[in-house]
Amino acid sequence: MQILPLAEARSLPFWRRPVTLLFLMAIAMPLSFATWSALLNNWVIAAAEFDGSDIGWLHTVREIPGFLAVGVIAVIIFMREQVLALVSLALLGAATAITAYFPTMGGILTVTMLSSIGFHYYETVNQSLQLQWLPKAEAPRVLGLLVAAASAATLVAYVAIVMTWRAFDLSYAFVYMVSGGLTLVIVAYCWLAFPQFEAPNPQVKKFILRRRYWLYYALQFMSGARRQIFVVFAGFMMVEKFGFEVHEVTALFLVNLVANMIFAPLMGRAVGHFGERNALVFEYVGLTVVFLAYGGLYWFGWGVVLAAVLYVVDHIFFALALALKTYFQKIADPGDIAPTAAVAFTINHIAAVFLPALLGYLWLVSPEAVFTLAAGMAVTSLCLALLIPRHPEPGNETIFARVMPAPAE
Repeated sequence: MQILPLAEARSLPFWRRPVTLLFLMAIAMPLSFATWSALLNNWVIAAAEFDGSDIGWLHTVREIPGFLAVGVIAVIIFMREQVLALVSLALLGAATAITAYFPTMGGILTVTMLSSIGFHYYETVNQSLQLQWLPKAEAPRVLGLLVAAASAATLVAYVAIVMTWRAFDLSYAFVYMVSGGLTLVIVAYCWLAFPQFEAPNPQVKKFILRRRYWLYYALQFMSGARRQIFVVFAGFMMVEKFGFEVHEVTALFLVNLVANMIFAPLMGRAVGHFGERNALVFEYVGLTVVFLAYGGLYWFGWGVVLAAVLYVVDHIFFALALALKTYFQKIADPGDIAPTAAVAFTINHIAAVFLPALLGYLWLVSPEAVFTLAAGMAVTSLCLALLIPRHPEPGNETIFARVMPAPAE
């Protein structure tokens, strides 16, 4: 493959430029992962009679590669980040395609582990490439558009599931095979159509943990812990408590996708206009209210309509997580982006390794307690977000930086 400096990429036709590659990869990933997620709760209950504890263990296994994402630093010594991104996407697509052929607890966990390695290594490298390839002034807007593009592509898949699942009596095996296959087709195109882009700042290819990034690390840790509760238990609640079937769960995902297509670009612009601190404060206040309302579904017996509305609103708030990326982009040394993306992804998944399994047992006793705990995590994230300065930059990473500057190491 041709290696091309990033500065020369402007001379390429639009369909071969770095931003186009980012958009294609953003489309390829959710075709597999989002389809896997949409069918997961119904699939594991139908195939292996999972309960709350089982689903917790499944997600614990799924998050182990995220915890080990720091291994990306070792891989990129021998493999370019762009190549690793495509290889990881290919693994995700292949594992998704064969998911339904292993309908046992052990088989489901094994295939989940393989797809998770692809997903988490792709996400780690993709975040690094986005922050290296996108100018700081344009990053919030383009990141919002990338979220919208991924939602639009997945929308097509979900509409197909909703319209054909019952009409053609589709099987889990067929849907998983098609979604994983489409990801593999896009990966093949990206491999053949694009040169390898060389960013102007060489990346540090060793483990680094800088004290001046401590707030970013803390926000990543809380984000990972809080998000696990939504990913694992919010969707499971819709199936277990309210009896949603496959086409109904997928329809709910469709609403989320349309909302992301509309609001993600607006949120990207809002981050650029109001700043990362204000965007994250707004997100965490909203998530606190949403998680408390989830608990109210059990405390007060609120109905399925409110549950569905909360699920969509919850998903919209998570789109503001792009502010965390742009906050780091503004405070980071250019050469730190790749290794810190790997370290941050590992930090993000520390809680993910034990929380799903642990809270799975709590879920059996008190589902409302699980969501109350999530609300407490959102409040903690809110307190941390208030420490972000209005204009973050190297040397001004937190509101304390001017009076107590952190060392560069």
